[in-house]
Amino acid sequence: MSTDRNKDARAKGRRIVAGWLGIAAFALAAGCSMGTAGYGATTAPAASAAAAPATGQAIATQSTALGVILVDGSGRTVYEFANDTNGTSACTGACAANWPPVAAPSPLPASLSGVTGQLGSITRDDGSSQLTVAGHPLYTFAGDTAPGQTNGQGKVLDGGLWTVASTAGAPVTTANAGGAATAAPVAPSY
Repeated sequence: MSTDRNKDARAKGRRIVAGWLGIAAFALAAGCSMGTAGYGATTAPAASAAAAPATGQAIATQSTALGVILVDGSGRTVYEFANDTNGTSACTGACAANWPPVAAPSPLPASLSGVTGQLGSITRDDGSSQLTVAGHPLYTFAGDTAPGQTNGQGKVLDGGLWTVASTAGAPVTTANAGGAATAAPVAPSY
């Protein structure tokens, strides 16, 4: 009888250990997916743009071959549309399907670490709020299939020029040999 009791005790102990291991694995996975950076935390410079980590925040900064640029909370590159004027989005309908607007968080923070342009928001035609930096509405690109890609840089699509957004909110137009981005001057209407 003591042998059966020992077997039962060992089996119960294994189930308890397995349960705790399952809980620990779940907690680790949840912690990794939620991120540990604070709102708007700047991600560490990456050796390559493909290594852009997800922050879970509206926008952050990321070091890339184009220089330090803005990325969304999933590490996807953030773009500006040259046809946007006076803080108004000219990208609606099919354009917005190709270039999804970056949603403005509520409440809108006064500033974010590493972002030097003034944060703001606009109300889109559909009533949603879109994040702006230095008055420029921000978008991601459906053609970027992974964090850190910049496939939309310099594209003329949906009726206008698309460029990566700098930390100041200016369009990034070129990269010099050192990898630092050159931002175009901010248009007077912004």
